[in-house]
Amino acid sequence: MKRIKEYLIVATAALALSGCDVKDPIYNTAHPDKGQITLTTDWTQRTTGVDIPASYTVSVDEYVATVSNATNTLDYFFEPGAYHLRVYNTPEHITVSGTTVTVAGASGNVDGAGPFVQEMPGWLFTGVTETTIEADTDHTLTVAMQQQVRQLTLFIEPTGSTTDRIERIEGYLSGVASTLDMDNGTHGTPLNLALAFAKVTEGANAGKWAATVRLLGVAGVQQKLNAKLYFAGGNPKPVTLDSDLTTELAAFNADKHKPLALGGKVVETPTGADFSATITDWTPGNGEDGEDGSAGMETDN
Repeated sequence: MKRIKEYLIVATAALALSGCDVKDPIYNTAHPDKGQITLTTDWTQRTTGVDIPASYTVSVDEYVATVSNATNTLDYFFEPGAYHLRVYNTPEHITVSGTTVTVAGASGNVDGAGPFVQEMPGWLFTGVTETTIEADTDHTLTVAMQQQVRQLTLFIEPTGSTTDRIERIEGYLSGVASTLDMDNGTHGTPLNLALAFAKVTEGANAGKWAATVRLLGVAGVQQKLNAKLYFAGGNPKPVTLDSDLTTELAAFNADKHKPLALGGKVVETPTGADFSATITDWTPGNGEDGEDGSAGMETDN
């Protein structure tokens, strides 16, 4: 009996000692069953002189927040799993609904031409990425922000005997994208965009007429300049100036942080009492440093 008691005492002591070896699990974070994201936004690819937005939106599934710094720790703990992350700002004349960006409409400058979009929307940036969240982990992500609005300048160089009589040039560009899917980069809903040309009075482009606008992109099968030249005193009568820019703008939706300038030369051609004109060739210039192109010209009889 004494030996049995000794065995019981030893067994009890062993159990007590083994209980002392049970420790609480050690975690890496204060959120052991969830993950957190620290997000850095890279704004390197933007047009010279364009500021980084003062604030922007971060959307991760149901989590949506407005932040202002380049680096932010999101105030949310995510369940483990795969996530799609979107980052975007909401500038003037632009709205965002889900994945769709839309440029606001405008009244336009030509009756009967169809709907128009704003010709100077604010500078839009978007960024998307996929990530996998792990429990008990602080994740660090960097998203490269893409500029989604591009500046376009068209230079028109009139020539001929009536050059000095031009009072104004007005028109519009067709095939301008009014929507963008920020997830897949699809540009859609082609509309018109008004062009108000102003005469350049100094510098290398003095004497030319220029119109500068901002586009979300181009869409549809054709981009066409539809313009009219108006002369002092109505003499000669207004001249229609049409030009297909589809080829010149084919790559417009890429490298939007690089402004694009296109130059064309106009030569008048008499057609009885009046004359008509068209630009059939455009030459790109460097929009970022203000250089323009020049182009050859064919006329309509």
